[in-house]
Amino acid sequence: MFLHDKTSHFNIANLVTFANITAGLVAMYFIQQGDYFTAIVLAWIGGAFDIMDGKLARKYNLSCEFGIQIDSFADFISFVVMPAFLLFYSLQKAEGFETLIAGMVFIYYIISGLRRLIEFNIKSEEGEVAKYFEGVPTPLGAILLWVLYLIHAYGVVSNIYIILLLVIMIAYLLNSKVRIPHP
Repeated sequence: MFLHDKTSHFNIANLVTFANITAGLVAMYFIQQGDYFTAIVLAWIGGAFDIMDGKLARKYNLSCEFGIQIDSFADFISFVVMPAFLLFYSLQKAEGFETLIAGMVFIYYIISGLRRLIEFNIKSEEGEVAKYFEGVPTPLGAILLWVLYLIHAYGVVSNIYIILLLVIMIAYLLNSKVRIPHP
């Protein structure tokens, strides 16, 4: 059956990964509508799908090159682009020069996340799970951006430049030599 066939692009693990991609894309729609709560709920659902696809791939021996690549694409949408959109759109009280600076910072974050995922794919082998991540994993980067969204939205830190500086630091850590234990 194709659901348990390693060579099928539509095996059960990949279908769950496609659900992650869908959650991330739909979340971006809600961000553009100003419904950040629904977007964050969808992001957490995408995170659950991300955990589930890996478990299914290992349980049913479905790890393959296609699965590795599509999982990184899903991570890029759900854990790099979507949280960057969320924070960028939530900072839209900024005007002119601040918007330009914020845009450049978020482009840096997105490129850093993409670079991290590409490096991870180059170094990874099918089915292997390292004991440590080198650099901050993109799901953790997404969580950190969501925390920044919350502290800005609730007025804990209202200065846009402090938020942007923290985004730059997180972007840098994505490709750093920091070791994070693999769960």
